[in-house]
Amino acid sequence: MTSQGGFQVEPQELSAQVAALAALGDRTAGLASSANRLAEQLPRLGTAPPALHLARRLREAAGETGLSGEVAAADGNLNDYHRALHATVNRYTEAEADHTRALRSTEGTGT
Repeated sequence: MTSQGGFQVEPQELSAQVAALAALGDRTAGLASSANRLAEQLPRLGTAPPALHLARRLREAAGETGLSGEVAAADGNLNDYHRALHATVNRYTEAEADHTRALRSTEGTGT
């Protein structure tokens, strides 16, 4: 907030946030891939009935309704936010450029 009570937008700072979100999205995608691989493998706990039961439970916990699903949902939400922020920064920058051109064109007309 500025001293006059308004807001000042710094497109460079927003662009840096977009880049940081893109990097975070890449890391989250890697985590989602790792969680999917984990969910595909049945843990090797032996062949006794309790071990097989535990292995199935662990696999379920890592699957679509567990860790893998949560990480995939987080990755999707992060990507949605990244796209929205990127689009907002682009729209703001374009509007700012349009306003600058409009003001410069009226300077020469004397109005």
